Amino acid sequence: MFFASDNTSGIPAPVLAALTQASEGYALGYGADTLMDSVRAKIRRIFEAPEAAVYLVATGTAANSLAIATYVQPWSQIYCHRHAHIEEDECNAPEFFAGGAKLTLLEGADAKIDAEAFAQVLAAMHSGVHHPQPGLLSLTNLTERGARYTVAEIARLAGMAKAKGLAVHLDGARFTNALVAEGCTPAEMTWKAGVDVVSFGGTKNGLMGVEAVIFFDPAKAWEFELRRKRGGHLFSKHRYLSAQMDAYLTDDLWLDLAGKANAAAERLQAGLIAAGVRLVHPRGGNILFAEFPLAAHQALRAAGAVYYDWPAPPPDGAGPAHPQQCRLVTSWSTSAAQIDQFLSLLKAAL
Repeated sequence: MFFASDNTSGIPAPVLAALTQASEGYALGYGADTLMDSVRAKIRRIFEAPEAAVYLVATGTAANSLAIATYVQPWSQIYCHRHAHIEEDECNAPEFFAGGAKLTLLEGADAKIDAEAFAQVLAAMHSGVHHPQPGLLSLTNLTERGARYTVAEIARLAGMAKAKGLAVHLDGARFTNALVAEGCTPAEMTWKAGVDVVSFGGTKNGLMGVEAVIFFDPAKAWEFELRRKRGGHLFSKHRYLSAQMDAYLTDDLWLDLAGKANAAAERLQAGLIAAGVRLVHPRGGNILFAEFPLAAHQALRAAGAVYYDWPAPPPDGAGPAHPQQCRLVTSWSTSAAQIDQFLSLLKAAL
């Protein structure tokens, strides 16, 4: 009963097989491997972007930070939600890689930027020498509270940003979960909606550790290559990144994995609602936030359930009836049996 995060899952057999095959013989390093040629071609086809520049890194933090840094200067302003991953969970890496560019935090329910509030911030924006300069808008999809930006919402926010000279970055650690749930194409969720660069996640959707950074303007390619190397994120044995991503994009494995994770979350959600549990945020893909008494949490944990208290552990001295929130994340390998066992224990505890 592992619901801590989708990065706790194992690796699908086709990806492991691809890594084994990649280990046979020899291959050029630093991204010159033939598998990377295949990855680049597949991503360009999937995103309907034949000129896109495509690069691989091993972590989401590297993908986000290097992508953002390529579009901003140290004196730039980066707009994001106050609960964006780049604000809460990356130890100031975006600011570090961008040379100190300023994160400006925005509000909105469920960690989605409120368009009206963003409009007010943009209207008050100054560009004089005493102020941060226009830089970039970063959107997280799925959000850190499990909600999903629709294509229309992305397009609206991106349009507002572009009108003020801001580039647009999409943090897509769970891009495919959002895509499958939204029922749109990758192009519709990215460049057709005004996104300039996307961090296309793989690790949280079953891969060992690889993320793609996709620039829809290839003019940014060389600067990113330099930043990736200078930042220590250019892999020597790059073929092992390429092998993962190539297998991921073969025969729609990436879509299948996300579909399984989303379906598991839907099953879990239905059971929670049936048990009378309050859901704190709307489910946009494979993440749920729920609230139920502390006594039930204690019973679940005693039975071996693993998940996170959210946003914080219960206070000292909290009684068994204390309402405690938690985050539950499903993965491609979450089974119906795991979910049903969790729900059975929860109902008994309630």
